[in-house]
Amino acid sequence: MKLAHLETFAAVIATGSLSAAARQIGRSQSAVTRVMQELEAQLGFPLLDRNGPRVTPTERALLFHDEVERSLAGMRRIAERAAAIAGQAQARIEIAAIPSLAAGLVPAALGRLAAAGQPQQAVLAAMPAGEVVRALLDRRADLGFASLPVEHRGLDLHWIGAAPCVAVLPAGHRLARHAVLPLAALHGEALVTLADPDRLRRRLDRALDRAGARPATLLATNTSLAAIMAARAGLGVALVDPVTASGVAVDGTVVRPLDAAVAFSWGVVTPVSRSPGAPVRAVMQAVAAEAARLPGFVLHPPEAMEALVAEE
Repeated sequence: MKLAHLETFAAVIATGSLSAAARQIGRSQSAVTRVMQELEAQLGFPLLDRNGPRVTPTERALLFHDEVERSLAGMRRIAERAAAIAGQAQARIEIAAIPSLAAGLVPAALGRLAAAGQPQQAVLAAMPAGEVVRALLDRRADLGFASLPVEHRGLDLHWIGAAPCVAVLPAGHRLARHAVLPLAALHGEALVTLADPDRLRRRLDRALDRAGARPATLLATNTSLAAIMAARAGLGVALVDPVTASGVAVDGTVVRPLDAAVAFSWGVVTPVSRSPGAPVRAVMQAVAAEAARLPGFVLHPPEAMEALVAEE
């Protein structure tokens, strides 16, 4: 099996047709067809269901594609590391972060470094917390930012950040008059919140229960940014993490602190098998400096995680 086989297969899956894949990789359609036939013969199972110019990956092809993507990413990483070792290029940092941090805090930290004359060659991927852990363990990432709990023997937890959640409202909403929004005032309101029952959503639900606030309607989304956009569209008051609310300004909305502290906590982690170099440490420090600008931010040591999780 050759690298060209894998690259061609990945292009076909990404584009959905043999002709589009041929254009993407700069080969003829007949060459792409031949490569796919060779790969299927080597694997011993069909990869594509063909229907005219369009193709549909088989179930086995999708499973195989997961492995191919990891392998191709590893090959790209090897080439970049080799170039860096040879002194031809700066080593690239692979960063995996939950969407709330990838949307604002991490880019702000990279911007801080660039403004200080320390630009970093980096790739930033937004993904759920579980995928952040997997990317680090698979060595597809050098640095990760994940919501708590983050506990794995294959990971080093460097520090924990925490800041209270906020409410985002349409600018003309009647509750926008509050400088600090009482949770009890949300009783009977339309709310927008997150769909992760095991992390931030659980803490928000408990806080609302303690305040006796029962929403009239509830829209759940998978990211804070989607919740903020829903609030702007008039679908309700969004209860979100402070990182997204502070880092992504959305016209037509206002941000208000809550009268009850609902902590949004995240950990900064690296693979235990790879000691973080100077570029990775610089990014971690820049993220901490940017996070310090969040109202109510607290930086905790790694050993505080058990107590922080227990508080939830």
